[in-house]
Amino acid sequence: MVMEAKPRNRVVTALLLLAGLPLLTVAMLRTVGYDGGGWYLTALLSLTPYLVVYGAILGALALLLRRWWIGGVALALAVLLVAFVVPRVLSDDQPNAHGRTVRVLAANLYLGRVDPATVLQLVRDNRVDVLNLLELTPAAVSGLEKAGLFKDLPYRVLHPANGANGSGIVSRFPLTEQNYAGDSSAKQPGAEADLGGAKLEVIAVHPRSPDVGFDGWEQELRDLSRAIGEHGLRVLAGDFNATLDHAALGTVLSRGYVDAAASVGDGLDPTWPNTAIPFATLDHVLVDRRVAVRDYRALDVVGTDHRAVYAEVQLP
Repeated sequence: MVMEAKPRNRVVTALLLLAGLPLLTVAMLRTVGYDGGGWYLTALLSLTPYLVVYGAILGALALLLRRWWIGGVALALAVLLVAFVVPRVLSDDQPNAHGRTVRVLAANLYLGRVDPATVLQLVRDNRVDVLNLLELTPAAVSGLEKAGLFKDLPYRVLHPANGANGSGIVSRFPLTEQNYAGDSSAKQPGAEADLGGAKLEVIAVHPRSPDVGFDGWEQELRDLSRAIGEHGLRVLAGDFNATLDHAALGTVLSRGYVDAAASVGDGLDPTWPNTAIPFATLDHVLVDRRVAVRDYRALDVVGTDHRAVYAEVQLP
């Protein structure tokens, strides 16, 4: 019986070690700030919050099976990931801001398939001042015009395209187009909004997805990371194809931005895929750290695979 138990024990140990590989991989990548060099690892990194729970369960199971060192390591890695995740559910103190209030909404139209009336209703229900539209097609622009969107938000910088590469900014305030995002496969338009006595720079963010070009995805995200001291007040809103656990997005944040959702304690609110059960937070509103976030919401939108993201911000 003893001789038969040893192989069985080895199998159990091997299975536990194999089960621990995703946890160990994410903990290492997250700690060193590296996205892994391929889409499969970036996808795994997007699951970081869930791996906290996974690591706790794996650690408890290993301890029950008397694999003490495996259980201890798994629990230690889970605690390490907790340190990265917990700040997203703790609201931050907001800066002392008493300037103009601006309501920003970013919506992915899913290859232009979202009903224009749905977009217009979102704008009116949330009294949106600046609307960033991703996956904006020529047909979608025509539909939005017929629905009356441009009567509510008359100023626009639009770069529609067939497929997923079109984007645009629509605003209640006059816009002057600017190139803030550099070159990208999908147009990421930028504009300076004249608020009447104040200026706000806006970028409709939509870098390529890492599964169609990891290097391009990483570069297009990092191209957004110009330090806030080098420009005016800026808001970046849209489908980033990245979560707060990706180093490329972390680079942007490190230059003086805050994630609106995380700043009010909603940083774990998922936005994709809206067609099933959302589990990844790929859509964000990033604001200059001098800007106060007064409200944030992720909104369900019928007809698209992303939830829209809304933030009410107050300028200094």
